[in-house]
Amino acid sequence: TQVLRMERLISDLLWLSRIESVEGERKDDEINVVDLLSDIKDGLMAAWPDREIQLEVDSDSKILGSAIELRSAISNLAVNALKYSDDIVTMRWTDTVVGPALSIDDTGEGVEAKHIPRLTERFYRVEKSRSQETGGTGLGLAIVKHVAVSHDAKFFIDSEVGKGSSFRLVFPNDRIVVPEQKPRL
Repeated sequence: TQVLRMERLISDLLWLSRIESVEGERKDDEINVVDLLSDIKDGLMAAWPDREIQLEVDSDSKILGSAIELRSAISNLAVNALKYSDDIVTMRWTDTVVGPALSIDDTGEGVEAKHIPRLTERFYRVEKSRSQETGGTGLGLAIVKHVAVSHDAKFFIDSEVGKGSSFRLVFPNDRIVVPEQKPRL
């Protein structure tokens, strides 16, 4: 068990280091977020067949970014939601005034407001026993924060004890892929 935990820790540290090392580079791959979310949802449902995961899509916006980094961030958020709640986890992709937003919502135990500003710090734990039960490395939300930065996105965390949490990535409008205009004949 300790060897597996150490392996996960090293893997997460290496991944975080890689993300940080390319943080200033422009990510220009066209990402179909709906397809990415559907794929992640399918994988999660295979791993947690007894859980309900909803996907709500109110946007068809594609964005410029890194598919591997976004997959990592979204997966981290969704796995956390599944670990820390026993009810439905909802993944949403919507358009907002400031840009497209991706959110992962749960109805779990929630987090006290005093902890929220520190949740994205490396190795920060709300409770040590809680992280040992779930097998986390304490790096998941740090990874999400750095993926957000490398995609010019804002990362928001809203949580209320006993009601659940919402983790949101809001991408700027200039990350939206604008469909090419076909020339008129």
